Amino acid sequence: MTEIRSNFLRTVIALDAAACGVMGAAFAFDAGWLAEPLGLSPALMQPVGLFLMPYAAVLAWLASRPALPRPVVWTLVGFNIVWAAESIGLVALGWAQPTTLGLAVVVGQAVAALVVAELQYLALRRARQAAVA
Repeated sequence: MTEIRSNFLRTVIALDAAACGVMGAAFAFDAGWLAEPLGLSPALMQPVGLFLMPYAAVLAWLASRPALPRPVVWTLVGFNIVWAAESIGLVALGWAQPTTLGLAVVVGQAVAALVVAELQYLALRRARQAAVA
């Protein structure tokens, strides 16, 4: 199993950890306050927030490692793609009816997850090219 040593990848994962931690804390602890402006129910936001906080801790730990196994990075790429698809599906399938601000938050974080996935994939490609060279 090959490992990826990339400061770029570690930075991407650290930024993802920070974003997930902030969003997680907001959703977990301020869901009642955010419900009206976002049009998302606390019953949806609190479990998402409670998931995101430990996920952010795992990401922070991964970002602190000098190298990551390639399958771990592929798992992160896949997770971010699934997260984005589920976020868009939440609205597209009518499972939530967010306000305009809530829609911007849902779509914005879905786009951010896709950007993170793309950056992680880019790090995988760079590592492979460096190994071949």
